[in-house]
Amino acid sequence: MRVWERLQSVIEGARRRTLGAALDALARQKARRDEVAFSIALIALSAKMAKADGVVLESEIDAFRRFFAYPPSEEPRVRMIYRLAQQDVAGFEHYLEQVARLFSDEPAVLEDVLDCLLYVALADGVEHPRERALLDQAAKVFGISPAAWRRLRAIHLGREADDPFVILGVEPGAGADALKAAYRALVRDNHPDALIARGVPPSLVKIAEARMAAINVAYEKASAEAR
Repeated sequence: MRVWERLQSVIEGARRRTLGAALDALARQKARRDEVAFSIALIALSAKMAKADGVVLESEIDAFRRFFAYPPSEEPRVRMIYRLAQQDVAGFEHYLEQVARLFSDEPAVLEDVLDCLLYVALADGVEHPRERALLDQAAKVFGISPAAWRRLRAIHLGREADDPFVILGVEPGAGADALKAAYRALVRDNHPDALIARGVPPSLVKIAEARMAAINVAYEKASAEAR
């Protein structure tokens, strides 16, 4: 009986290892599919954002290249997707919803995507009304809070840039403890190292660096006022 029990135990252990390996393989396959789907969606969204004001400028294409890193071997494919997507803004909401589904449990990543789109929209130095409408639509689909949306716009547009409390998302005159808590929460969600640790696509890590720099400056200013 003991021999049979040991044999059963060996068989069960082998089955679990085989099942575990199969599940790991499926998880890796899904992660690759999700990354490809996300990359295509981000390329398409950026291209459609560049097209929103009617003309795709080289500065907008350059802005996209600066935050979206890809191997040289993928250049033809990226160009093809971008060229097809920039023909018009149709399908913008479809890609927004696709990204929202992929990162439904990662709201910080959705904020990063909105940050990227804002970066492309403002590459020519002007926010066109149609671009603003698409950005507001993205914020709504992604479920970005009004405070977070104001913070992103303040970082990029310079509006209320002298008011660090807007960027930190706290009330003016907040004390040192409140500032520190807000700052730590923003660092936890926005620091490039935190994004890398969460497995965020590399194309979004680069955009987080500029945002984190603005958050650091805002914290320093607000802390100085609170002293």
